[in-house]
Amino acid sequence: MRLIFAGTPAVALPSLEALLASRHEVVAVLTRPAARAGRGRSLRPSPVAERAAAEGIEVLTPVSPRDLDFQARLRELAPDAVPVVAYGALVPAELLDLPTHGWINLHFSVLPAWRGAAPVQHAVMAGDEVTGASTFLLEKGLDTGPVFGTLTETIRPRDTAGDLLGRLSVAGAELLVRTLDALEEGILTPVPQPGDGISLAPSLSVEDARVRWTHPAQAVDRRIRGCTPAPGAWTSLPDGTRLGLGPVTPVPEVTDLAPGELQAGRKEVLVGTASHAVRLGEVRPAGKKAMNAADWARGARLPESVLLGAAENADGAAGSGEAAGVEAQA
Repeated sequence: MRLIFAGTPAVALPSLEALLASRHEVVAVLTRPAARAGRGRSLRPSPVAERAAAEGIEVLTPVSPRDLDFQARLRELAPDAVPVVAYGALVPAELLDLPTHGWINLHFSVLPAWRGAAPVQHAVMAGDEVTGASTFLLEKGLDTGPVFGTLTETIRPRDTAGDLLGRLSVAGAELLVRTLDALEEGILTPVPQPGDGISLAPSLSVEDARVRWTHPAQAVDRRIRGCTPAPGAWTSLPDGTRLGLGPVTPVPEVTDLAPGELQAGRKEVLVGTASHAVRLGEVRPAGKKAMNAADWARGARLPESVLLGAAENADGAAGSGEAAGVEAQA
């Protein structure tokens, strides 16, 4: 089949690589425009754009898929299908029927669970034991289209969202190729999603990544792992500056620390929660690189009594917002 691959971040690269190695022809890629990144804030093409350019594949970077020049080029290319992996923009309804087999989205959950932009992060934070990936036909609505195929993946006890997404991106690439192969052979029909078991996974903001030490250690642990590497969990120091947090280790035997109370020893830094303490791993002081928590505590010259996150402990849990959409999110 003639394909236009739609994707933007590095997590989409395994799928692009798998399609390039498949029997199908990738005639172009659709990706988000270059964005500013790094200390110099210079414009950088997306990982998908860089990979496609290296292969000599045409790169389409409309500011919006509503761009008329882009739509005209899409029609000229006449794709049989548009496989989609984390493209990051809404596809207008009038474009959904343009490819013969439609837009085939690889989503990193077993639908209808965790519809939305951050399914892996929410699965980790919710304490799910199993998640997976689905290929489905993009339609008007938020990840509501009929499903072609699924796979499952165990969530390991110490998985971060980044760990889990890395495995799913590789396994999902194989699922995407199998789906396109079967569509070309005419042996696959999508199945409507069930009406129950629906959960939403909206994008996580920096605010969502604030740690509430008044929550039990298990919830603190899951939130931090779910927000690693992005948007990055954090708490605040008594002076109001932020301290980024890498994954922590629950310490059930330590129960005498108040929520947010920091206890710095020579080799470890413990923080109290609503249940028991957690041991800090890497931390990221404002304006500095990540470092071991004990090394940070020695150099920070902390006062004898330190309470982390006083403001966030006082105002309760942060909401993660609601997902809504009237067009297809790719």
